[in-house]
Amino acid sequence: MDFFSTHEELLTTALRAISERSYWSAYSESPSPKVYGETAVPEGRAAFQALLGKDFPLDQPAAQRVAPEKSPLGIALGVSYPQTPVDTLIAHARQALPGWRDAGPQGRAGVCLEILARLHKRVFELANAVHATTGQPFVMAFQAGGPHALDRALEAIAYGYAEQTRQVGSVTWVKKADSLDKTYHLAPRGIGLVIGCNTFPTWNSWPGMFASLITGNPVIVKPHPRAVLPLAISVQVAREVLAEAGLDPNTVQLAVDTVDAPVTKELALRPEVKLIDFTGSTAFGDWLEQNARQAQVYTEKAGVNTVVIDSTDNLDGMARNLAFSLILYSGQMCTTPQNLLIPAQGIQTDQGHKNFDDVVRAIGAAVSSMLADPAKAVELTGAIVNDEIPGRIDRARGMGEVMLDSAPIAHPSYPDAVVRTPLIVKATDGYASECFGPVSFAVPTESTQDSVRIFRETIGEKGALTAAVYSTSDAVLEEMEKAAVDVGVHLSENLTGGVFVNQSAAFSDFHASGANPAANATLTDGAFVASRFRIVQSRRPTPA
Repeated sequence: MDFFSTHEELLTTALRAISERSYWSAYSESPSPKVYGETAVPEGRAAFQALLGKDFPLDQPAAQRVAPEKSPLGIALGVSYPQTPVDTLIAHARQALPGWRDAGPQGRAGVCLEILARLHKRVFELANAVHATTGQPFVMAFQAGGPHALDRALEAIAYGYAEQTRQVGSVTWVKKADSLDKTYHLAPRGIGLVIGCNTFPTWNSWPGMFASLITGNPVIVKPHPRAVLPLAISVQVAREVLAEAGLDPNTVQLAVDTVDAPVTKELALRPEVKLIDFTGSTAFGDWLEQNARQAQVYTEKAGVNTVVIDSTDNLDGMARNLAFSLILYSGQMCTTPQNLLIPAQGIQTDQGHKNFDDVVRAIGAAVSSMLADPAKAVELTGAIVNDEIPGRIDRARGMGEVMLDSAPIAHPSYPDAVVRTPLIVKATDGYASECFGPVSFAVPTESTQDSVRIFRETIGEKGALTAAVYSTSDAVLEEMEKAAVDVGVHLSENLTGGVFVNQSAAFSDFHASGANPAANATLTDGAFVASRFRIVQSRRPTPA
């Protein structure tokens, strides 16, 4: 099957997009029937429902079947998956490597792009799977779990293809009387392991999965035990395309485990595993970096995302923008702001001088306004995915004065779902570590200069994936840009409209920087793919 010719135009456009960095998206983020067709939504829901309570159809050998998922929305999933032994996974991946390597950059690109095309056809089935396993609001599950994740995957494919084809594959080298024929072979590193997370199973997994695949490495996908289905569908589609291309389906395999019997560490320490992609807790990310020494490890861990508020010419716009960022998916995003650094004496605004409490109350009022209608509120907050978060909220209440309290909301569609609104606490201590969930700290500082100092110290020590500043002063904005570069964090300035600090656009924004403790890689740049293969050359005298 010549999948490359089918998708060559898309790849060419993506290659241009990663260079130009302007707005471009290959997959529409609108779930409108006008875009996807009148029957796409109900057909996707029906396809998802047809999987529930059954054995998932995946042609992998199984020592047993497991059904580890628990939906935060209370949806009865009951999907069982084949649990393939680790030794079998490794052996099959090793057998698949030579054929996948020899397919070459074009062959691999064609297969990868065909996988994306077929995932796109199942985008509403995937949206339901992401919605059910993560508790994300449905529209968010569709956008982040579908089109946005596909864009990031395509971005990784484009970078991988560019890195592998930036030079000729062979050349005749002539120096005076000597002439050599030189061949440059692309040598994949080895088996890739992708460790999925519970909150964004496709968005956080597909970039690493396709970065390894495009560069010639077979991949073992190890989902979070509570969010298996979206990645099981991904592996199923990949194996179908590989088989149609005449390649070994075991180039992509699924490794399923349970919370009580995890296999991640065993897989991560196998000497055959040479690439690891991980999104999740700092503790496990650090463990991987320190112990999986045989592998190139790409981690996205926890950070302390920070906002410096110096002044604003649009107080209401700032409050609404920050409120939406705090509400979205109940703060269960690695990019959600946590610390709001505000001078204790207050700030200048378009509504005059506002003291510290006024500023925080304006943000809190915007949160309350957006959540006034519970039916609409849950379409922003989603459900709490981690059982530890309610207790974390309770502990955060004791860290200072509660400026906006967190409250439960009854989900009109899912009575078993746990929903909590954002908590904002006025804190002078304890805010320098991540508090994952709908918790933010409003921190009174001595001045904006003091805010910048805290910004530097906190992110320098703990890292961050996002940062923001609000100021009408060019000098302050310039100082914050310098500070952001120094501590290696992406900075958003004076966002008051429909773009938010916790959102990033593929082909233009880089997600994480790899330049501070919160992540050692970025999605996506050349460095994310270039170390996944090496160039091995051979040379011989040119025939007379």
